[in-house]
Amino acid sequence: MSDVSAALGVRLYPDLVEPGGLAPALVATAAAQQLDVGEVTAPEQGRSRFTCAEMTSARGVVCVSLGSQARYFMIDLRVDGDVQARGDATDLLQVAQVAAAWRAGITLAELTARYPFMEEMRRHPVAHAG
Repeated sequence: MSDVSAALGVRLYPDLVEPGGLAPALVATAAAQQLDVGEVTAPEQGRSRFTCAEMTSARGVVCVSLGSQARYFMIDLRVDGDVQARGDATDLLQVAQVAAAWRAGITLAELTARYPFMEEMRRHPVAHAG
Protein backbone atom coordinates (compact mmCIF):
# COMPACT_ATOMS: atom_id res chain seq x y z
CA MET A 1 0.00 0.00 0.00
CA SER A 2 1.39 3.41 -0.92
CA ASP A 3 2.03 6.19 1.63
CA VAL A 4 -0.89 8.16 0.23
CA SER A 5 -3.24 5.16 0.39
CA ALA A 6 -2.27 4.42 3.97
CA ALA A 7 -2.61 8.07 5.06
CA LEU A 8 -5.99 8.62 3.43
CA GLY A 9 -7.73 5.38 4.22
CA VAL A 10 -8.60 4.02 0.79
CA ARG A 11 -12.03 2.97 2.00
CA LEU A 12 -13.09 6.55 2.88
CA TYR A 13 -11.22 8.59 0.27
CA PRO A 14 -10.50 6.44 -2.80
CA ASP A 15 -10.92 9.50 -5.05
CA LEU A 16 -8.04 11.31 -3.33
CA VAL A 17 -5.45 8.55 -3.75
CA GLU A 18 -4.73 8.94 -7.48
CA PRO A 19 -4.18 12.73 -7.42
CA GLY A 20 -1.85 12.26 -4.44
CA GLY A 21 -3.90 13.58 -1.54
CA LEU A 22 -6.32 16.28 -0.49
CA ALA A 23 -4.47 19.35 -1.84
CA PRO A 24 -3.98 18.09 -5.42
CA ALA A 25 -7.55 16.71 -5.51
CA LEU A 26 -8.85 20.10 -4.36
CA VAL A 27 -6.86 21.87 -7.10
CA ALA A 28 -8.30 19.48 -9.71
CA THR A 29 -11.87 19.88 -8.43
CA ALA A 30 -11.63 23.68 -8.42
CA ALA A 31 -10.12 23.71 -11.92
CA ALA A 32 -12.81 21.39 -13.29
CA GLN A 33 -15.52 23.70 -11.92
CA GLN A 34 -13.65 26.91 -12.86
CA LEU A 35 -13.54 28.02 -9.22
CA ASP A 36 -10.81 30.39 -8.05
CA VAL A 37 -9.54 29.01 -4.77
CA GLY A 38 -6.07 30.55 -5.10
CA GLU A 39 -2.93 28.63 -4.30
CA VAL A 40 -3.52 25.37 -2.47
CA THR A 41 -0.72 24.21 -0.19
CA ALA A 42 -0.13 21.22 2.07
CA PRO A 43 2.42 20.41 4.76
CA GLU A 44 5.64 19.05 3.29
CA GLN A 45 6.16 16.12 5.65
CA GLY A 46 4.25 13.39 7.40
CA ARG A 47 0.75 12.02 6.97
CA SER A 48 -0.78 15.51 6.91
CA ARG A 49 0.78 16.24 3.50
CA PHE A 50 -1.97 13.97 2.13
CA THR A 51 -4.78 14.84 4.55
CA CYS A 52 -4.56 18.65 4.97
CA ALA A 53 -4.77 21.63 2.62
CA GLU A 54 -4.72 25.40 3.00
CA MET A 55 -5.85 28.17 0.67
CA THR A 56 -4.55 31.61 1.62
CA SER A 57 -6.07 34.85 0.41
CA ALA A 58 -6.09 38.49 1.47
CA ARG A 59 -9.12 37.63 3.64
CA GLY A 60 -7.44 34.85 5.58
CA VAL A 61 -6.85 31.14 5.34
CA VAL A 62 -9.22 28.29 4.52
CA CYS A 63 -7.89 25.18 6.28
CA VAL A 64 -9.23 21.77 5.30
CA SER A 65 -8.58 18.38 6.85
CA LEU A 66 -10.12 14.94 6.57
CA GLY A 67 -12.35 13.06 8.97
CA SER A 68 -10.70 9.83 10.08
CA GLN A 69 -13.68 7.65 11.07
CA ALA A 70 -16.16 8.79 8.41
CA ARG A 71 -15.89 10.60 5.09
CA TYR A 72 -16.10 14.34 5.59
CA PHE A 73 -14.00 17.44 5.05
CA MET A 74 -13.46 19.73 8.06
CA ILE A 75 -13.27 23.39 7.02
CA ASP A 76 -11.98 26.29 9.13
CA LEU A 77 -12.00 29.90 7.91
CA ARG A 78 -9.28 31.72 9.82
CA VAL A 79 -8.54 35.44 9.97
CA ASP A 80 -5.41 36.47 11.85
CA GLY A 81 -5.31 33.00 13.40
CA ASP A 82 -8.87 33.16 14.77
CA VAL A 83 -11.49 30.74 13.43
CA GLN A 84 -14.33 32.84 11.99
CA ALA A 85 -16.43 29.95 10.64
CA ARG A 86 -16.24 26.19 10.74
CA GLY A 87 -18.06 23.31 9.14
CA ASP A 88 -17.99 19.77 7.81
CA ALA A 89 -18.70 19.14 4.13
CA THR A 90 -19.34 15.74 2.63
CA ASP A 91 -18.20 16.58 -0.89
CA LEU A 92 -14.91 18.03 -2.10
CA LEU A 93 -16.81 20.31 -4.50
CA GLN A 94 -18.50 21.94 -1.48
CA VAL A 95 -15.05 22.67 -0.03
CA ALA A 96 -13.93 24.31 -3.26
CA GLN A 97 -17.15 26.34 -3.44
CA VAL A 98 -16.74 27.64 0.13
CA ALA A 99 -13.08 28.56 -0.50
CA ALA A 100 -13.90 30.33 -3.77
CA ALA A 101 -16.82 32.24 -2.23
CA TRP A 102 -14.69 33.35 0.73
CA ARG A 103 -11.88 34.42 -1.60
CA ALA A 104 -14.40 36.38 -3.71
CA GLY A 105 -15.54 38.43 -0.70
CA ILE A 106 -18.72 36.77 0.55
CA THR A 107 -19.64 37.84 4.11
CA LEU A 108 -19.83 35.31 6.93
CA ALA A 109 -23.62 35.76 7.08
CA GLU A 110 -23.95 35.11 3.34
CA LEU A 111 -21.57 32.17 3.54
CA THR A 112 -23.48 30.43 6.34
CA ALA A 113 -26.80 31.09 4.57
CA ARG A 114 -25.52 29.67 1.26
CA TYR A 115 -23.67 26.74 2.85
CA PRO A 116 -25.76 25.55 5.83
CA PHE A 117 -23.04 23.10 6.89
CA MET A 118 -20.86 26.13 7.79
CA GLU A 119 -21.34 27.85 11.15
CA GLU A 120 -20.12 31.28 12.15
CA MET A 121 -18.07 31.18 15.33
CA ARG A 122 -19.54 33.71 17.74
CA ARG A 123 -17.12 35.78 19.75
CA HIS A 124 -18.08 36.41 23.34
CA PRO A 125 -16.51 39.43 25.03
CA VAL A 126 -14.29 38.57 27.95
CA ALA A 127 -15.40 40.10 31.23
CA HIS A 128 -12.57 41.92 32.93
CA ALA A 129 -12.32 41.71 36.69
CA GLY A 130 -12.19 45.20 38.11
